[in-house]
Amino acid sequence: MMAEEEGQPLPYVSEIVLKKRKIRDELAITRRTQLELGKYGAKKSKKQSDVSDIKRPEQFIKEFRDKELDLIRTKQRAKRPKSMIPTIKSNLLFIIRIQGKNDMHPKTRKILYNLRLRKVFSGVFVKATEGVIDMLQKVEPYVTYGYPNLKNVKELVYKKGYARIDKKAVPLTDNNIIEQTLGKYGIICVEDIIHEIANVGPHFKEVVLFMGPLMLSKPEDGLLRGKKQPYREGGDAGNREDEINDLISKMN
Repeated sequence: MMAEEEGQPLPYVSEIVLKKRKIRDELAITRRTQLELGKYGAKKSKKQSDVSDIKRPEQFIKEFRDKELDLIRTKQRAKRPKSMIPTIKSNLLFIIRIQGKNDMHPKTRKILYNLRLRKVFSGVFVKATEGVIDMLQKVEPYVTYGYPNLKNVKELVYKKGYARIDKKAVPLTDNNIIEQTLGKYGIICVEDIIHEIANVGPHFKEVVLFMGPLMLSKPEDGLLRGKKQPYREGGDAGNREDEINDLISKMN
């Protein structure tokens, strides 16, 4: 009897069923590993990292709610009475993007992109127009800005400045490059660029578009505390006026 049972062939299982079982088992292992690691697990291998990058449904819900809340607050800031908006005391502003990732609404991100602030800790020189001030009010929690002095304008251009030539970043080490593009405006060297920016000259727009956004160094711990409240209320964001120069010096 035992010999007859041992001689019976195993039941046939189709290849499709076997593949489905394999996929099901792999998903089960992946989910179990994900739950064991949690969001803040120990240092992960590449395979584990791929697993932890999978977003849970609650993460998608939170991100959606954060973005909708961001849009509501953006609209509220845009409706502030002009009496609440600090008076701008300089024609030249330097703006630094200090925050913003998954919690931003696409409309907020678009405004930052219009300001050429695509990356955190990037900075740009802008002319203080009414349109720029309106945009800064809408994205205030994600930027800080103020009035750069001549010393910092010069050091930013020399240390971080580069030209965009054929979509490539080219250091401002050759005045011939500057003259070829900006010579028709009487700007032929780095010192001319600095002068045009610092004085918000007639060809300011051409000069800042010739240069790409400046990538600043990541600030030291404690320099920026991650607070979205206005700087004048103890946060990081908004208008720092002349005190922006302290931040620039530490990030340049």
